[in-house]
Amino acid sequence: MAEISMTVNGRKVTATVEDRTLLVHFLREHLGLTGTHVGCDTSQCGACVVHLDGKAVKSCTMLAAQASGSEVLTIEGLAQDGELHPVQAAFKEYHGLQCGFCTPGMIMAAVDIINRHPNGLDEKTVREELEGNICRCTGYHNIVKAILAASEAMRGRAAEAA
Repeated sequence: MAEISMTVNGRKVTATVEDRTLLVHFLREHLGLTGTHVGCDTSQCGACVVHLDGKAVKSCTMLAAQASGSEVLTIEGLAQDGELHPVQAAFKEYHGLQCGFCTPGMIMAAVDIINRHPNGLDEKTVREELEGNICRCTGYHNIVKAILAASEAMRGRAAEAA
């Protein structure tokens, strides 16, 4: 058993878990944060993407104990004060989802992609960066449009703040 402590969506949590508990299972089963999905358990589909200390990680191949001492952000913590994050809003506006299974991981990956490319994105870069996230419904066209729109919106906000 391992005693773990981390900050999840801004809230400090402490728990005792089996050493082999994956981060995705800790989030879903221990904390009730079911927005992070289990798709493949092999790091292939991206449905389990969360942010660990500000970077996208696939939580299905990471032990909860490895995240101890870190800050974890899940899809549930992305919206602030009842307002959708710009990426969430863009996915809604541009119909970047259908069944919704991949959507939380796709959105968390998209936020990371946009954060790593503060000067903007092009379609080729978005498609390359999304290679680790699988969507079986939309064919990516609307997902890519949503990410490009969110990138522009976030650049606009940053320019206004500066």
